[in-house]
Amino acid sequence: MAHYIRWLDDLSRADVAVAGGKGANLGEMTRAGLPVPPGFVVTADAHQAFVDQAGLRRFIADTLAAVNVDDSAALRSAARTIQGRISAVPMPDDVRTVLDAAFTQLRQKVGEHLRMAVRSSATMEDTAQASFAGMNRSFLNVLDQEQLEARVKDVWASLYGSRVIFYRRKLGLLGEPEIAVIVQQMIDADKSGVAFSVHPATGDPSLIVIEGAYGFGEAVVSGQVEPDTYEVAKADLAVKNVRVGHKTFMLTRDEHGGTLRVDLPPERADSRVLTDQEAGLIADLVRRDEQHYGSPQDTEWAVAGERIYMLQSRPITGALTPGNGSASTAEGQVETLRRELLHGLGASPGVVSGPARVVESAQEADELRPGEVLIAQATSPDWVPFMRRAVAIVTDSGGITSHAAIVSRELRLPCIVGTRQATTVLKTGMLITVDGTTGVVTEGRVTVAAPHAPADVAAVRVVGRVPLVTATRLMVNLAEPERAKDVAAMPVDGVGLLRAEFMLLTALAGEHPKRLLAAGRAEEFVARMAEQERIFAEAFYPRPVILRSMDFRTNEFRGLQGGAEVEPHEENPMIGFRGVSRYVAEPELFRLELQAIKRVRQEFPNMHLMLPFVRTGSELQACKRFVDESGLTEQRDFQLWIMAEVPSVVYWLEDYARMGVHGVSIGSNDLTQLVLGIDRDNDVLASLFDERDQAVTETIHEIISTCRRQGLHSSICGQAPSVYPDYAETLVRFGIDSISVNADVVDQTRSNIAAAEQRIVLSAARVGRLSP
Repeated sequence: MAHYIRWLDDLSRADVAVAGGKGANLGEMTRAGLPVPPGFVVTADAHQAFVDQAGLRRFIADTLAAVNVDDSAALRSAARTIQGRISAVPMPDDVRTVLDAAFTQLRQKVGEHLRMAVRSSATMEDTAQASFAGMNRSFLNVLDQEQLEARVKDVWASLYGSRVIFYRRKLGLLGEPEIAVIVQQMIDADKSGVAFSVHPATGDPSLIVIEGAYGFGEAVVSGQVEPDTYEVAKADLAVKNVRVGHKTFMLTRDEHGGTLRVDLPPERADSRVLTDQEAGLIADLVRRDEQHYGSPQDTEWAVAGERIYMLQSRPITGALTPGNGSASTAEGQVETLRRELLHGLGASPGVVSGPARVVESAQEADELRPGEVLIAQATSPDWVPFMRRAVAIVTDSGGITSHAAIVSRELRLPCIVGTRQATTVLKTGMLITVDGTTGVVTEGRVTVAAPHAPADVAAVRVVGRVPLVTATRLMVNLAEPERAKDVAAMPVDGVGLLRAEFMLLTALAGEHPKRLLAAGRAEEFVARMAEQERIFAEAFYPRPVILRSMDFRTNEFRGLQGGAEVEPHEENPMIGFRGVSRYVAEPELFRLELQAIKRVRQEFPNMHLMLPFVRTGSELQACKRFVDESGLTEQRDFQLWIMAEVPSVVYWLEDYARMGVHGVSIGSNDLTQLVLGIDRDNDVLASLFDERDQAVTETIHEIISTCRRQGLHSSICGQAPSVYPDYAETLVRFGIDSISVNADVVDQTRSNIAAAEQRIVLSAARVGRLSP
């Protein structure tokens, strides 16, 4: 039963699978000597035990599979149904026993006056892939064992809130979610807030940005108040700039241990929260935190009396790095607009135009139309399902490190916060332009002369060489381990295609793998492949890396040392003995590949498997048995992908989904050859090879549409999206989730995608589907 509880000082960043992102990071911070309040984690195993013993797993899976997350009413109904079932089931006795014992131990450590903060820590929460900012519930001032048990169950139930279900689906986070719960000593904060180790809106690594308010930090992270903003130089910890926010209230503890809202008088509402010395001390802790992790961090802090505490650290999501953009002000001229309407804090970069929609509640937000700019007093995380429809977000309150602003950056929506008067100055239907980098809202529409887009397309502009903002995820194709680190630093969302056969050439120095097997060197093969794969997984962690297992054709295998003795001769290897057919007929080598992947995933669970050249359902079923036997499919968050290269995938795709496939990557090169019956290496027929042929695009359309119906992630790997702007637009219109290209055309493809997305919005407006 001990595995249901883990103490913070017994955890590290490697324990995400059991403690969740937030819990693992708190353990890592404790080990690093940072001032973290004491506590423990109710592990993901405890949640799993609860779901299994209550018999809820199939019920939850079936309910989630059936819901259309873009139907707000259906989404809310599904969430209420699941949460109601969870609330009605008691906590398992074995979990309650160890929870009560841990509570007693924590009270002995802290004292009889113990009050607790009970916080969510999902296994995909607070990672660089997704923050789940404000999505799962947390509770303050929990006083006793009875309250603690109830709040732990409430956190479990929050994993199935409507906004969490929507967020996971839109970010392509497939598989069964798991959650841990953090229980810590509650800190009576006099002042608190958040801090980024790089500037979250511009990506400037020389500045630490701190936002703070009086009392508990929930008012800051929820965007309910406009916090102070302090920019501190990382080099010498000098305060460079201060913007004092208007803080209308504070959250504090009442006499019964609950949370009390206290309205602040005008003189305190507009007073500065932190002294220069306090800002410097907080910045020093943030700098130490970043140095320990080796990457930019988003942190939470609190000041109680003379002590400063670190309450959270996570990789920055949606972070921006200057110098990696594919466009700049020199590459596109913005026309002079008639007048500036508002100025706030740029929270998520990009420039976009659209009609305003002023809303006061989540019910009104449901009226938001695709392509409109959402205008609200505060962008609460509860509104995430509606934010997806918007082209930009503008709010009265909140700061650039608020949870809602973080989610805006992850959804790649330009966002301005802290304007103070957006809901009064702007009116529904007004045509406005939002610059999420400079924080300026202007009247009218911006025109940008962007590369590869007509001059009348309101493509997202980039200020200060910040990456273009796109809703479609941009992945990268890779093969060479020596390039992994450099490419990982680029503004990409992960590796959409990692070619195993190229790593094999490096690992085996050109020797045919069967020669190693015959010599009894199977372990050597596994170790070498795992070593190569680990380089990519580590470089991109926790962004996904989709590894395509070896797809050598017989003529390519014959060229390896010893290949001529073991490989058959084929007249047309492209449609010959390759891919899944080879794994089923000769499973020994494939089993070793699976061992290598499993070895890498022990340390880096962002590595996933993709099967190439899948011909039939029976063939995939036979191959998947080997994957199941390896234990990979039993691991949390493991994803099994297939390549869509053979036209038969259109017929078999629904069956593939039932077999447990999570994603489909369209191999447009082979698919085009097989749809058109053309060998693109044949000089006579080469001119007929065209990925834009209607037969090919209609096949791709059907694949993407079926993926959407089946809840599968859809992607494409090939050169067409980076070469033809209209091809990128076609894929975006079809609803593809991601596009994967070679590293040298990442910037070009991002530009093509951005122009396509904006052209779709403008086209809809011109035909009257959006307000003029």
